[in-house]
Amino acid sequence: MKSFHRHLERHRTDRIGWLRAAVLGANDGIVSTASLVLGVAASGASHQAVLVAAMAGLVAGAMSMAAGEYVSVHSQADTEKADLERERKEIELHPAAEHAELAGIYIKRGLTPELAGQVAGQLMGHDALGAHARDELGISETLSAQPVKAALASAMSFALGALLPLGVVALAPPAGLTAWVCATSLVFLAILGGMAARAGGARVWTGAWRVTFWGALAMAATAGVGALFGAVA
Repeated sequence: MKSFHRHLERHRTDRIGWLRAAVLGANDGIVSTASLVLGVAASGASHQAVLVAAMAGLVAGAMSMAAGEYVSVHSQADTEKADLERERKEIELHPAAEHAELAGIYIKRGLTPELAGQVAGQLMGHDALGAHARDELGISETLSAQPVKAALASAMSFALGALLPLGVVALAPPAGLTAWVCATSLVFLAILGGMAARAGGARVWTGAWRVTFWGALAMAATAGVGALFGAVA
């Protein structure tokens, strides 16, 4: 008697939307807040001024990330909605042409013309708009734009990322503040890059190095600007 085992595959495409927003938000939270702290500290400001700047950067950055992500993803959602409405009308007005178009897509993917016609007919009979959205427009439920979810993920992840250098500013001694913020922020970025790479199925060290390198570059540039204008002032 043959035994059949259910084969389960784990894919990561369902993580693309929230993973992108979360990683981008946390990365920006760490980099922008740490850079702001280093720039203000390099200008010769007091410890209290640096702490206030970090807190202001957290709030402003989180709101900016949420608003920017919402507007961006909402624009994508509007485009998808318009395309779907246009496709719905085409299916109603020209069903034969839309069937042929869908069959042509399946022929390009390797099906015979006969089988492609049958598949297109069955799929359109079940859910014509869904079939065209998925196979012609590339819009699926998994990858569709979700503005509110993306905005919340960006704001929360930015705030969590920004809390890390902010906490260092609050706890580190004023004398070694710059060194503490710089070192810990690079560690935070390396951990974030590694976790994001692991969640996305990429190489951990590659992700960690990429995020850390660009974060270090941003912090160095901001610290240089703060030192320059602080000296001029």
